[in-house]
Amino acid sequence: MCWMCNEKAGLVGSPERRKFLKTAGVFGAALATGGVGAVSSAGAQEPPIPKNEIGGDDALKRLMDGNKRYVEGNISPADFQSTRAALAAGQNPFAAILGCADSRVAPELAFDTGRGDLFVVRVAGNVVTPEGLASLEFCVDVLGTQLIMVLGHEKCGAVKAAISSVQSGNQFPGHIQTLVELLRPPVQQAQAEKGDILVNAIKANVQWGTTALQQASPILDKHFKAGTLKVVGGVYDLDTGKVTLVT
Repeated sequence: MCWMCNEKAGLVGSPERRKFLKTAGVFGAALATGGVGAVSSAGAQEPPIPKNEIGGDDALKRLMDGNKRYVEGNISPADFQSTRAALAAGQNPFAAILGCADSRVAPELAFDTGRGDLFVVRVAGNVVTPEGLASLEFCVDVLGTQLIMVLGHEKCGAVKAAISSVQSGNQFPGHIQTLVELLRPPVQQAQAEKGDILVNAIKANVQWGTTALQQASPILDKHFKAGTLKVVGGVYDLDTGKVTLVT
């Protein structure tokens, strides 16, 4: 039975969930040092795009500058052919995005980036899952990426479903309810705040995600504490395309 089918699966932020994230982190560390790391060392090659090797602050500036171009309609022309050969030899993305699966939000476009620039993990509600965490651990520990952005978005359907479940007790079919349960804590937090509950819950969900990744042991928290990883949150506006940073 998969972890999502287990009714006792803990929530991000709860003691059970933190214990699970720690276990998942151990698995990711084994991949990075014993499995993936060994393969990487055996076939080590020069980074295909050296300019991508930048620190967290510079990576964030690059993201936000790209989003500004996107909002203004000044996006860079796509040139897949010139980078195809280099990217066939390897990858070194300058930033990772944990985003929602919503078809209206495409990080590579929203930040005006090319292939190989972003390591994107997408799941409805941009929640932290074991698979997503392992993917981000690989990106940081093996590929050397120093920035992760948790990217929520305006009018998120997954967060709306969680609000409906919390306020009215609605239950959803299949595995959807399991996803909704992961969103329950930020929704409950938003209930106690003034203003629009959906807006507040989307922001709170991003904050929960960034905190979970900053504290995820034994890989991400190590890099975060050492200053070699920056974890930030952002919310994408569907009407304008603008990404606003969440603190």
